[in-house]
Amino acid sequence: MGERITITTDDGSFDAYLAKPATTPAAAVVVIQEIFGVNQVMRDITDGLAGQGYLAICPDLFWRIEPGIDITDQSEAEWKRAFELFNAFDVDAGVQDIQATIDAVRQRPDCTGKVGAVGFCLGGLLAFLTATRTDADASVAYYGVGIENRTAEADKLTRPVLLHIAEEDQFVPKEAQAAIRQALGAHPLVTIHSYPGRDHAFARMGGAHYDEADARAAGERSLAFFKQNLG
Repeated sequence: MGERITITTDDGSFDAYLAKPATTPAAAVVVIQEIFGVNQVMRDITDGLAGQGYLAICPDLFWRIEPGIDITDQSEAEWKRAFELFNAFDVDAGVQDIQATIDAVRQRPDCTGKVGAVGFCLGGLLAFLTATRTDADASVAYYGVGIENRTAEADKLTRPVLLHIAEEDQFVPKEAQAAIRQALGAHPLVTIHSYPGRDHAFARMGGAHYDEADARAAGERSLAFFKQNLG
């Protein structure tokens, strides 16, 4: 369903996976990867958003480390490599690459000019920073790792952001969740949904902690949020 396109920045060029809806022009959604690269899970999410009527694009944010990372969560060796990539990743440069992706898709003739973002895991943190640092029109963060350390950036929010929090997230402990709620819970541009009993990556189909019912609930909330804010 999708195709590869190239996005050029002052620092170099990187690929992105683009999936088009049946009807254009359409609002766009930037899909922000987990620590496994632009893999089949991310491409499926991108295709799914296109099926919902959005021009969906998933940029290769690991390109500065190694272009074309495409691994899974199914082996110990892949997990080891994923955490190596996570530890080597430059978050600030990643947000700049997301802005470059927003700029590139926004100027396409098949885009209405409205652009949202949705991210998972590492991408969840990046989605929150996309909301605070870029001109995205709306952002959704699934179980973002490290948001509790960035809540001061909420002062820069001018567009809405939706956070999905897994209450038993092994990478976002209870203390971190409490800090997020305390700092962001009353913010007029922040909506938080919590999922009791769910662990990290509960929406990753095929993952160890996947939960069909809550993945569907979070997906429906995300789509409603995009419909409200992207048209």
